[in-house]
Amino acid sequence: MRIYTRSGDKGTTSLVYGVRVPKNDIRVEAYGTCDEANSFIGFAVSFLQDKSFQEKEKIVKIFHEIQTILFHVGAELSTPEGKEVAWKLEERHVKTLEGYIDELDAKLQPLSNFILPGGHPAGAALHTARTIVRRGERCVVSIENLNPAVVQYLNRLSDFLFVAARYVNSVFQIEEQHLHQE
Repeated sequence: MRIYTRSGDKGTTSLVYGVRVPKNDIRVEAYGTCDEANSFIGFAVSFLQDKSFQEKEKIVKIFHEIQTILFHVGAELSTPEGKEVAWKLEERHVKTLEGYIDELDAKLQPLSNFILPGGHPAGAALHTARTIVRRGERCVVSIENLNPAVVQYLNRLSDFLFVAARYVNSVFQIEEQHLHQE
């Protein structure tokens, strides 16, 4: 099987069921942005692979689960309105993320001020993934009649990535940089 098809050479691409749309269609922008976030999550995880900390296997498993669910988000976004979605997001996916947020947040010092994104390379990559997810969320809200769980999941995912970035930085004993008041 060849990786190139030449079918997009004129600026269109196929959604699920073969529906052709321009490459700048909001659905393509939305699932492309989610794919970008997914890649950045993978980038963050790559910084954790050679590090040793108590809950490494557990946190890496969570990230891999989230990456899989982001493919489900992509399936929803690339399915034209009115067609059957192969991997439909459900409220349970949102609830699972909320559980992960609560679990990691309980291990952190409460926030008293805004923090600057950065820290350990994994933490910095998670902050970047968070901003990409926010961009994806802004795209998704423009799509009519979309499963509401998609917007909810992306909203919660950005919260999770923020908490996960803080968690990773704390594991590696990187002090958070607070916003300076001028």
